[in-house]
Amino acid sequence: MRVLIALDWSEQTFAAVREVAYLYDLQEVMLVHGIDLGMFQYPVVAEMSNLQGYDEFRKAMENAGRQLLDHTATLLPSERLSITRVCEFANPASLILDQARDARTDLIVIGARGRGRLGELVLGSVSHRVALHAGCSTLIVKDHSGPAKRVVVAVEGPEDGARIKAWLLSHPFKNPVDLTIVSVVRPIPSTDSFSLFPLQDWTDIAVRSSEDLVKGLAASVMAHRYTVGTEVAVGDPTDILTERARSTDLLIIGSHGRKGFERFLLGSISHALLHGVPCPVLIVR
Repeated sequence: MRVLIALDWSEQTFAAVREVAYLYDLQEVMLVHGIDLGMFQYPVVAEMSNLQGYDEFRKAMENAGRQLLDHTATLLPSERLSITRVCEFANPASLILDQARDARTDLIVIGARGRGRLGELVLGSVSHRVALHAGCSTLIVKDHSGPAKRVVVAVEGPEDGARIKAWLLSHPFKNPVDLTIVSVVRPIPSTDSFSLFPLQDWTDIAVRSSEDLVKGLAASVMAHRYTVGTEVAVGDPTDILTERARSTDLLIIGSHGRKGFERFLLGSISHALLHGVPCPVLIVR
């Protein structure tokens, strides 16, 4: 597996490093640190503002970044691991996304500082931008890190199921885990235009379809060091999955790739869960 770990000096970053080392048998890792100097990244701006010691400032920031890469490397397993270091003056999110694309990374690992949705909208967030625009799977870690024993897998439909099945079989966890595969059927509001149809009949059909989905996925991964249980619930997916995540070590969800204005208008279960759950979240693409 080719893994890119995005780095800064936050505690969440080091939690993310520990988490991915707990989860997977790492073989190829790229450590990436983007040094964002803002407007002062351009020498002409520094000259215009009469900033003294500009070159020394840049050099100090670069040295600190390389120290961060070296320190992080000591936190990773030393055997059979190839480590590539990237430290550049660049927008961190752009650098992470570009490096992941060029290296055909399987997984991006990044810490999240828990900025709220309003702060994210106004100020932006590296972890949010990476989660939204990455072309590969993304593991986002807040404060939790530790061996994953209980994992909740949220499946919305057959496309989700196929994608997550491929990930679980291609990238097995380092240690055995207990998987709970959950599908949530969203009830149709009585005020919806579909209320012309018998709502209970529709719900029963949707529940049976979801049961077939989770049981099929469970059967396909059960023999691969996973103990698997299934659950189908009826209600709001975000509320139910957030509650399940409170007692789990890792939440796995799919991404439907909504971006920009469409995602903002329609909402996204994965987007909402990133802000509402305390445990690490693995978004599978």
